[in-house]
Amino acid sequence: MDHLESLRIFCAVVDARSFTRAAQAMGLSTPAVSRSISDLEERLGVRLFHRTTRHIALTEAAEHFYTGCSRVINELDALEADAGQHSRDPSGVLRLVAHATAAVQLLPALINGFRVACPNVQVELTLAERPVDLVEEGYDLGIVLPYMLTSDQTITRVINRIPLVVAASAEYMKGREAPKTPEDLATLDFVTMLTSIREPKLRFRNRASHARDASADDSHAKHEIVVPLRYDISTNSAAFNKELVLGGAGLGILPRSMIERELASGRLVRILPEFELVDSEIELQLAWRDRRLMAAKVRAFVDFATTFFTAPPAPAASPTLTPPRKRSRTSTAQQI
Repeated sequence: MDHLESLRIFCAVVDARSFTRAAQAMGLSTPAVSRSISDLEERLGVRLFHRTTRHIALTEAAEHFYTGCSRVINELDALEADAGQHSRDPSGVLRLVAHATAAVQLLPALINGFRVACPNVQVELTLAERPVDLVEEGYDLGIVLPYMLTSDQTITRVINRIPLVVAASAEYMKGREAPKTPEDLATLDFVTMLTSIREPKLRFRNRASHARDASADDSHAKHEIVVPLRYDISTNSAAFNKELVLGGAGLGILPRSMIERELASGRLVRILPEFELVDSEIELQLAWRDRRLMAAKVRAFVDFATTFFTAPPAPAASPTLTPPRKRSRTSTAQQI
């Protein structure tokens, strides 16, 4: 029996003034309580109780010891209750690390919604586009791309998939013949991600060939074309690559959601849209350190983020417009 348990038994015996009643209160046998008190007396080197066949009495040493012992037990019980409360009610500081580009586009609504749902949790957010170790760096959670995780001691859940497209600026393509096949890309410059993030090559599946060969051998239907990329610039930031591509540095493999406006305005144009890009999505992952004994704030964020990306909040409904009344011929004539 550990020392802390023996202290609890001692306090129970003092409160009950009986070994038997203390044993009943703690769900122990009377001999077990007696042995615990004997072991505690031996450890302290003093007698704690005067025992007779009918009753027990505290020694002077026991009275002094009980005062301090009961205070320690009460404080420990309060600490345990507080810790238990934290495991049930989301509160405290949630240390979160997130991929910077994804965070700017996707996280504001998520964080705002979580704060409304869990107002007692303070969010401490760090933006990064580098590998991170959640355990070593003390983060509770990460919203990251796969390359960012350096430890296999984390649990991950895919919460979103970000489509990629190949694009170039209209300025860069001016005077150049638009590529008609993936092989034509060999003569064009690219702005790429660092090789530690993505290999400098593209893999395409020809949609037209795929449709023609649908009834043919499966290996033909899934034929892929691998194109090594020619590049002089590589970075770790898709947002920075977008600016380089807009500036005419070359083609880029960019998140579709990041360049919708530029595609719509014509500043950027899609390259080879008739060819299917293999590995055309980036997985955005929610990562945390341990599924056992999760703090309430961590569990609450995992659940909220999963629901958020599964069914994001619906946009506000457009106001109902009342159609204008038709003017009568009389009123129109009067106005004329």
